[in-house]
Amino acid sequence: METRLVGDKKRRVCPECEFIHFTDPKVGVGVLVLQGERVLLVKRKMMPEKGKWSIPAGFLDYGEDPKLTAEREVLEETNLCVKIYDLLDVYYNRDAREKGGASIFILYKAKLKGGELKAGDDAAATGFFGLEELPELAFSSTKDAIRKWQETFRGHS
Repeated sequence: METRLVGDKKRRVCPECEFIHFTDPKVGVGVLVLQGERVLLVKRKMMPEKGKWSIPAGFLDYGEDPKLTAEREVLEETNLCVKIYDLLDVYYNRDAREKGGASIFILYKAKLKGGELKAGDDAAATGFFGLEELPELAFSSTKDAIRKWQETFRGHS
């Protein structure tokens, strides 16, 4: 492999077969789950942002359905079953490569279907938090989702 200018970017190219290696973005999915006036958050057990809180989320693997992956991540991290019913936003995280996160983050909203809340997988703790009792949040996408939820909620009270 050698580095060549392909279009407007430097890319790795095989000089024999002309195969071009395109680096794909890491895609993450997350879920905003509400219970009344409280939002579900997980305390991160691992880097990046270890010890801070985020919405339940994880990486999407090749060939996976983003909605099903998001529902699975909630189950793995919180032991709660949810059903996705809305796409809230899609984020581009410019600094994800340096920080080890997702460069594309898909945020869904889901209804709680059942289960018993307990931390699992890469979550150190879980909990539902009200507007005025939020812990230290991780990731710009979580902060933005929480800000939008607060604005929406306050606008309807």
